[in-house]
Amino acid sequence: MTFAEMEIERYSRQLVMPEWSGAAQERLGEARVVVVGAGALGAPVCAYLAGAGVGWLEILDSDHVELSNLPRQPLFVEGDVGAAKAEVAAARLAAGNTGVRVEGRRVRVEEDNAAALVDGASVVVDCSDSFATRYAVNDACCGRGVALVEAGVLGLDGLVLSVRPGETACYRCAFPVEPPPGSVPSCREAGVLGPVAGLVGSAQALEALKLLTGVGEPLLNRILQIHGRDMTQTIVSVRRRAGCPSCASRPAPTHAVV
Repeated sequence: MTFAEMEIERYSRQLVMPEWSGAAQERLGEARVVVVGAGALGAPVCAYLAGAGVGWLEILDSDHVELSNLPRQPLFVEGDVGAAKAEVAAARLAAGNTGVRVEGRRVRVEEDNAAALVDGASVVVDCSDSFATRYAVNDACCGRGVALVEAGVLGLDGLVLSVRPGETACYRCAFPVEPPPGSVPSCREAGVLGPVAGLVGSAQALEALKLLTGVGEPLLNRILQIHGRDMTQTIVSVRRRAGCPSCASRPAPTHAVV
């Protein structure tokens, strides 16, 4: 079986979809996706993007695997405890799909390095668990004109928003003010149930695939709220703010956007 035949066989279940196409698969194979965080959201995001055939997957995470991670982060096993998340995740994903370039970088994404880390990416998927990181990633993506999929999860609830800088509302448009430190409990304090993180992470992966291939309608100017307690969903409409410090000065693209 040649490499091309192997690719057709591997991706046959998505290639056979009427909404998909060889062109969509080719666009995916040429894409570079940066995933910020390899935890509860990042694990399903990375698994599904690598599985779908993203050409280059770059995973940014500064943490090490902890025993308390295992119930909701299926990329890791007990033997990984103490190891760097980004490196373990990259090795596991690369072993699962040798046709995808996977890199794990032990780095914490912050305001002073975010722009350089996202520069040149096709899409950034923010799976971080820090408001400071979310705002830094949003600002960097807006500044560099990189599409973004943002999300958060806590307890039994989660939300997802997709962003095309200069065209749609960004994360800061939707949430103009960063919550004061300590005002919102962390997952360590309030908890999170693994399957809820899996739902939200899967939605993020789907949004990234939409943005990369043009298949389907991304959550642009819309926030999807997932309520795990009763499995209801709410869509909240948002729009660009004229004075948004992140994206107001970003002009709408003049070229065609996928």
